[in-house]
Amino acid sequence: MKILIVDDDGANRLLLKRFLKDVGECHVAENGSEALEAFGSAAQHGQPYDLVCLDILMPGMDGQETLKRIRAEEKAGGILAPHTTRVIMTTALRDMKEVMEAYGSLCDGYLVKPIERNKLLGLINQFGLAPACKP
Repeated sequence: MKILIVDDDGANRLLLKRFLKDVGECHVAENGSEALEAFGSAAQHGQPYDLVCLDILMPGMDGQETLKRIRAEEKAGGILAPHTTRVIMTTALRDMKEVMEAYGSLCDGYLVKPIERNKLLGLINQFGLAPACKP
């Protein structure tokens, strides 16, 4: 499995990478622009990401806009559900408006920080991406 971790906070990126290192190959991006560049490059090389963990609050392009652009890229490439990349939105916010906007942009899951390993791996198992991972 190929994973992209997108978060402007280095400690959060490191934590997610540690949680996911045994699940798949992890790449990181510090912001939405870097994420879109990595996402597009991976798709162009025929090695798209299976999972994106995407922070909502980031400077510049936030996670909501990044997700909208990821889904637009997939649609333009003829990739439609259920074959799209799975996206888990991560945030320190507990605001229901943010949650609804994330799901409206077609995210697959939502986790509130601090991220708990068992919840993260449980979502991945629900997606059927890595059924062998133990929450």
